[in-house]
Formats: sequence, C-alpha cells, structure tokens
Amino acid sequence: MDNRLFVAYKPSGMVSNHFLSRIKRRYNVKKAGFSGTLDPFAQGVLIIAFGQFTKLFRFLKKAPKTYRATLWIGASSPTLDSEKIEKVEQMMPFHPDSVNFILKGMIGKITYLPPKYSAKKVEGARAYDLARADKDFELKAITSTIYDCHLIHYAHPFLTFEVTISEGGYVRSLGALIAQKLGFAGSLSALERLNEGDFTYENEKELNPLDYLELASNAYLGDPHDILLGRKLRVEDFEKQEEGIYQIVIDEVLSVVEISANGVEYLLNSLSLKA
Repeated sequence: MDNRLFVAYKPSGMVSNHFLSRIKRRYNVKKAGFSGTLDPFAQGVLIIAFGQFTKLFRFLKKAPKTYRATLWIGASSPTLDSEKIEKVEQMMPFHPDSVNFILKGMIGKITYLPPKYSAKKVEGARAYDLARADKDFELKAITSTIYDCHLIHYAHPFLTFEVTISEGGYVRSLGALIAQKLGFAGSLSALERLNEGDFTYENEKELNPLDYLELASNAYLGDPHDILLGRKLRVEDFEKQEEGIYQIVIDEVLSVVEISANGVEYLLNSLSLKA
C-alpha cells in the first residue's frame, strides 16, 4: 500500500483536503496527495496518489476534463454557485434551439475571468480569502479551450449541460457566460467532474501509472546502473536524441529525463513501480 494511484469520488459539500484526510484514514497511509482541487459544492473524480506516486502528478494525462453542470438561470451569486444566492430573476422559458445554439457557440478558445471565489493567487493570497474579507482585487483573464459543450436536460430555469475543457478551466465562469448570453445572471446549482483525461471513477481500482503517463518512451543504451544510480547521462547514449521529456523504465523502476540543448537532466529518478 506504500505506493498507489487510483481515482476516488469526492462527494458534494466537502473540501478536497478533508476528503483526502478521510481517504488516508481509511487506507491507513501517512503520505498522500490529490490532483485537481474540486470546489466544496462540486462532486466527482479526484486523482489520488499514495507514497512516492505523488511525484507523478505533473506527468499524468489529466486533460481534457469533462464536467456535468446544472445552471440556475436568473440566480445571482458572487460565488457563481448556490452558496451565496442573493437574487433570483424570473423569465419565460427559452426555446431549446436557442439553448443549443449558445452551448455550441462556446466551443473553441474562450477568454474569461476566473471566479473571485477561487483558489487563484493574487499577490500571494488566495482569491477566495480576499473575496470573503471584502477586499478589492482584480483577477487576470485566462484562456481555455472548450472541446465540446452540449445540452443534457433543460427544465426551466435549470439547464444541465456537459462540457469538455482544457486544464485549469472554471466551469462556474462558463455557466455565468452561458446565462449572460441568454440575457440573465446565472449560477451553478450542481457540478460533477466525470473524468480528468484518461482518469474515470472505477471504485478506487488500483491503476498502473505507466498506462497514464503523458510521456514518450525512450531507451538508454548505456549501463542501466547509470540511471538507477543517478549518474550523469550523455545524449548520445539514448535511442531517441531529440529534445523532449521521456520516460525510461528499467526493471520496473521509472525515471523521467529531459533532453535539451544543455544535455540530459533528471526530472524524476528511480521510482519503483512494484506494488
């Protein structure tokens, strides 16, 4: 149980860190981490690693991500979710064709502001801490790629849609944009993450990290002990010598190296993949 990679399902109404603490107690582990924080009101896929496998997060295929969200059209909230609803406007239902047209129009590159109640940092402080303290601040616009956005169900004033988005996107902001295009404010009443890249929830089944690495394989043609012992490496001793980041597996031991104009650098050295 020292090293393990799996997908857990975070329930709604729980902070991601608290959920991780519950996982650690259940599996009786001390070192664990997760990738891709979910808002407390959101539920769904959370990638968990134990032990040394926490070093793998930066190399995993975690994008794009797919979410199912329910937008409450007409509900105004500074958090862009159901936590702080301040006002609810009434309006006539929209024609489903109009809704579909707007959702399809979201596909592509889109630039927008993250929610003020988010974990974005502003001069070292978290945006949600500044927002809760009623501080004045501005967030920089970000650009996301929307690969798909389609209607699941529309029961006025609640619109449920699925969106597939690049790493670092904010579905709460997208929901507010969709509502804006319909001419009203809007806040999410529910949010579920269905997948992160190739990661989906399968009852916390143990995963083989090699199946989920976003790295090309390379072969080291010199003495394997050079890598296993972390010795200095030469570009000419690799099968592939083009610049890039590569995984090297020797006897169920993983190393990650970067080949560049400056030579070869270890990004991860000698991580045992054995159970």
